[in-house]
Amino acid sequence: MTTEISPRERLAAQLAEAVAGALSADLEQQPRALLVVSGGSTPVTFFARLAAMALPWERIDVTLADERWVGEDNADSNARLVREQLLVGPAAAAKFHPLTSDEATPEQGAAAVAERIAKLPWPASAVILGMGGDGHTASLFPDSGELGLALTTDEAVVAVRAPSVPQPRITLSAAYLHRARRHILHIVGDNKRSVLARALAGDDARELPIRAFLACPLAVYWAP
Repeated sequence: MTTEISPRERLAAQLAEAVAGALSADLEQQPRALLVVSGGSTPVTFFARLAAMALPWERIDVTLADERWVGEDNADSNARLVREQLLVGPAAAAKFHPLTSDEATPEQGAAAVAERIAKLPWPASAVILGMGGDGHTASLFPDSGELGLALTTDEAVVAVRAPSVPQPRITLSAAYLHRARRHILHIVGDNKRSVLARALAGDDARELPIRAFLACPLAVYWAP
């Protein structure tokens, strides 16, 4: 008796194979490779699949597209998610670079985090983006006062606050998110597909920030 896998599980497996292939290809040409991932519930199955891949993980750096300014033991921490779901088994040998520091606020910690991130082996092999129902990606929120800065600055990171989210955040800037050989959007559900369709029909990234990445080109991995 065979167990049928769901479309979302199949999508996660396909994405893991694609990312592993990208990392392998780049590591044939350079000593280290960088992977930028996103948090949330959508990538959990993808993380599990990727963690099991036979890669030279000791040569791979991993960081986040964005982070809530909370401790790494906090349930809302993207770093905690990555450590528990991706950096396990063979993938535990990868080097993880968090987006937080011991400073009380992201505004206070941004400079130190930016210095850390700028030292990574850019361009990244891949940036894996998610997207919210409001069209945000990373922590580029349409209702954030820092959105314009995050979309235009050459700095590595931007401290972000938005009425729509409870915690202050820090995000890679659009410029740094663009510094990748491959851009991938991983989304599930009909609602997200509808939001993406709206984004494709316009060009104002301040309304739907995912639009800032539609011309990268962007590979879309979607399942119902």
